[in-house]
Amino acid sequence: QVQLVESGGGSVEAGGSLNLSCASSGRSFSRYGVAWFRQAPEKEREFVASVSRSGDSTYYGDSVKGRFTISRDNVKTMVYLEMNMLKPEDTAVYYCAAGNRAAELAKHSDYADYWGQGTQVTVSS
Repeated sequence: QVQLVESGGGSVEAGGSLNLSCASSGRSFSRYGVAWFRQAPEKEREFVASVSRSGDSTYYGDSVKGRFTISRDNVKTMVYLEMNMLKPEDTAVYYCAAGNRAAELAKHSDYADYWGQGTQVTVSS
């Protein structure tokens, strides 16, 4: 079992930055790829970024490439999402999710086995 808890959400003006964190409990954290997804009101869930078990491989959604950076610390059992140059369209609830492989998570959220409760990010224009 893996439990995930997100933090770091909030409100920011366009062009600003926020850093999200995902804390995991469970000894098997390093066995999972981890991803961030987001969902805006009345929109489908969207893949944001994922990181492999070792942290060596990362994947990004087209809308966040060059602006967001995902990383992980397996000792602290944490995953981070650094978000820069934020836009109003980045407004959403951001979820941390764990699954077998980061590459699979990048393809579809159905590959996620565990989910956090989400954290709200609001970007004003």
